[in-house]
Amino acid sequence: MANAKGYAAESAESGLAPISFERRQPRPDDVSIEIDYCGVCHTDIHFVQNDWGVTEFPVVPGHEIIGRVTAVGPEVKNHSVGDTVGVGCMVDSCRTCPACESGLEQYCSEGMTATYNGVDRHDESITYGGYSDRIVVSERFVVKVPEKLDPAAAAPILCAGITTYSPLRHYGIKPGDKVGVIGMGGLGHMGVKFARALGAEVTLFTRSESKVAEARKQGADHVIISTDRAQMKAARETFDFMLDTVPVQHDLNPYLSALKFDGTHILVGQLDPIEPPLQAGALVGRRRVLGGSLIGGMPETQEVLDFCAEHDITCDIEMLDIRNINEAYERMKQGDVKYRFVIDMKTLRAV
Repeated sequence: MANAKGYAAESAESGLAPISFERRQPRPDDVSIEIDYCGVCHTDIHFVQNDWGVTEFPVVPGHEIIGRVTAVGPEVKNHSVGDTVGVGCMVDSCRTCPACESGLEQYCSEGMTATYNGVDRHDESITYGGYSDRIVVSERFVVKVPEKLDPAAAAPILCAGITTYSPLRHYGIKPGDKVGVIGMGGLGHMGVKFARALGAEVTLFTRSESKVAEARKQGADHVIISTDRAQMKAARETFDFMLDTVPVQHDLNPYLSALKFDGTHILVGQLDPIEPPLQAGALVGRRRVLGGSLIGGMPETQEVLDFCAEHDITCDIEMLDIRNINEAYERMKQGDVKYRFVIDMKTLRAV
């Protein structure tokens, strides 16, 4: 076992504090990584606070990991010592079901192994994430970071980036499509960038007048204030695709009405029951589709990094000293970050 240090929550009320723990010895197909940067996702807060009732404490969050390879097992073929690599939201799967064989490990029929708060398939230990100085991961779940990308800004691509890129690619967004992006947070601003890079005409839907100028700066062609009934009425039957990044309950019906017939509304943020109820006639009467999408498989995750390098796309970040992580969580709850915190692990090594 290898000693590691990180930040963990010991209970739902404790907040995050320094911890020492053990990483496993590398298996033949493992890559050992010294972590340089880790993005901070809102999902981390949910697990730290046990909002979903499934957290195993202590929990070491973090699934937007960028680091350097320090060692590889004898069966590793695609990574070498010194490479800059990334680890996203999962670190294993059954690898044999139809989803896994299709490179869509996030939909593994036995359930993917999450980067943290997951159960290791080999020894049933609980996985610990990227708020730490090192990690050991199977080669299949490690991606290469193109040299052109700033490694710190690349970290959130492994969650916020792939979560918005995957559905846009899956549903075949093409030049000339009209795409609405709902919400302007960590996911939403990446959705705007990707949709523009794919050639779509992009409209941001936001409740806040203050985000209009920022949305245009990020690449939105148009902005609609979703609380303005006149603007929403004018948008009816306009869009081919809605990418819905809002992570809390909200009324989907006005957005469904904004779709053309055969339009598609994809949820990537909300996990709670849909309230208020859907008006099914809006789906049936115009053959619209309501779907969902979860992160992306490993081939897609490599693809999105390469796509970002090709199109000069990065996530907008604020660098974070890990000693300020609890304050950062409070800021995130207030929406006070543009658009992703990224922990500089040099600050952990200084603890």
